[in-house]
Amino acid sequence: MERQLRKIRDYYILTKPEVNLLILMTTSAGYYLGLRGAFHFSGLLHTLIGTLLVASGTATLNQWMERKWDAQMRRTANRPLPSGRVTPREALFLGVLLSLSGAGYLLLLVNALTSLLATATLASYLLIYTPLKRRTPLCTLLGAVPGAMPTLIGWAGAAGSLSQQSGVLFAVLFLWQFPHFLAIALMYREDYARAGYRMLPAFDLDTRFTRAEIVAFTLALILTTLLSVASHSAASTAALLVLAGIFLLYHVVRLAAAGSKMAASRVLHASVVYLPVALAILAFNKR
Repeated sequence: MERQLRKIRDYYILTKPEVNLLILMTTSAGYYLGLRGAFHFSGLLHTLIGTLLVASGTATLNQWMERKWDAQMRRTANRPLPSGRVTPREALFLGVLLSLSGAGYLLLLVNALTSLLATATLASYLLIYTPLKRRTPLCTLLGAVPGAMPTLIGWAGAAGSLSQQSGVLFAVLFLWQFPHFLAIALMYREDYARAGYRMLPAFDLDTRFTRAEIVAFTLALILTTLLSVASHSAASTAALLVLAGIFLLYHVVRLAAAGSKMAASRVLHASVVYLPVALAILAFNKR
């Protein structure tokens, strides 16, 4: 019994529950902001369940694809696949099962557009972003597309279609990923290099270019978030978004000046705080 429980726990770890929490949060925000009529809890629940299944399958298949290189990094060597606690065949079966179940669930219980967007997210993450991580630092740029898709999935789940406003929300999450993931790349640069991942440009030995990127994308993120509400919102909403942006920018500027792993870690945590706060402000503004 204990062995079976450990196996179930390893299967659960393969789905990356900490990442799924963020995905469900952004999907929920997209759903709420995409509503044009009465709120139906069942609609949100079905959208979240289907999205969670596809996201869990994507995470599992991603680790199946990268198991060889995960074994070479300290931060991932103890994952279920490289450690041998789960076999590649088990992971492949679980990933495919979760992915197909999620896409089918969304198709049957939400709508075809939501299922299509979720499937496109899976395909672009596994077939474009994952292979490019070992080829070019541009992987972050391309990987930000599937990373921002949960907002569109949620919006489509509520509205059944997409709009200009959903595109702005997509842009917010797209831009947010750069300070978030580039900070991670700075923190684990040596670990990534050991496994052959090209998360940072080879020429950027002193990380000045990457730190400048983080500053530029953070400014673009703050401005885009403000533009999403500028035309019809109360001044208090814009003021709250400015304060949230200043909080994130403060840590980003400190990273740009210091370039230490500690400063990168603080940007990472600040980005995790900024996103739900900004989404909550946008949701409250709609209300």
